[in-house]
Amino acid sequence: MPADSRRDGPPQFERPFEDEDTKQRVYGAVLHAREPTTAAGIAERADCSAESARAHLSFYADLGIVILHEGRPVRYERNDDYFEWRRVNELAREHTIDELRARVSELTDRIEAYRDEYGADSPADVDVLAYDAERIDDVYVELGDWATALEQRRLHERARQKATGSTARSHG
Repeated sequence: MPADSRRDGPPQFERPFEDEDTKQRVYGAVLHAREPTTAAGIAERADCSAESARAHLSFYADLGIVILHEGRPVRYERNDDYFEWRRVNELAREHTIDELRARVSELTDRIEAYRDEYGADSPADVDVLAYDAERIDDVYVELGDWATALEQRRLHERARQKATGSTARSHG
């Protein structure tokens, strides 16, 4: 396969950040880390020196993007609360209150339909093994969609409340 035939596709898995600068590679590496990781571990993933990774991680910690865990060795992890805050702000900025309200309502209807279909309050309450083998894959897909709908409703509701609160203050 010619080297330029992959230009429009995703980067190779082995080196997903190779065309980015060090700051971006460190950012990407910490986002992909599943647990608190040392600067050396992040540096290895980002293909840079530990000192360079540490400097960028310190900057990201100051911004709240990563959480710094003191100790020997110091470890860093992605701050999921920061990314949720960013997502809520993005939703509130990009959608009207009516659009957010409609989306919350739509998601609530979907959630209620799943609750009725499965006779359960949440996807975690469903015993997948109680279903026929040929239906299990569909059940897993539906439970995933249900869990996603719950999360999306929570985020859209937070965005709606934020947008309503900021509108109320500006008119008050």
